[in-house]
Amino acid sequence: MGGNSSGRKRQMAEINVVPYIDVMLVLLVIFMITTPLIKQSVKVDLPKTAKVSAINNKKKLKTIEVSVDVKGNYYLSTGGKSSKPVTLAAMGDQVKRVIEEGIKINQVPPVVVRGDSKAHYGWVVRAMAVLQAAGAPSVGLVTEPKSK
Repeated sequence: MGGNSSGRKRQMAEINVVPYIDVMLVLLVIFMITTPLIKQSVKVDLPKTAKVSAINNKKKLKTIEVSVDVKGNYYLSTGGKSSKPVTLAAMGDQVKRVIEEGIKINQVPPVVVRGDSKAHYGWVVRAMAVLQAAGAPSVGLVTEPKSK
């Protein structure tokens, strides 16, 4: 029997990792599906348009996003963090600070406005004017594509 005098086979101490890999892949798929659904933001019914162009954000900067709801409340989001309603003056000050920081490091974030389709046009225009006065080089409007 070659060197083993007792006649017993030596036990192998191995862990079968195939079930663990299966569980890991299932969890990965679950997280990939649920992560985009967990966006915390203000509920805004965006207007529908025939053609929608993407924001030119090659450097993957955090977007400054102002939402205007149907009641005329303004919400400021910088970097995915939702906030409580803000006044136009406070919004202008916060945006100015973020843009000045971006200018220092030569990375000005894109600025967009998400206006509810039922919000008054004047509320959206006021938000755009405050953003431009705060130093935003350009302000984009967020819309949704028309469903076919």
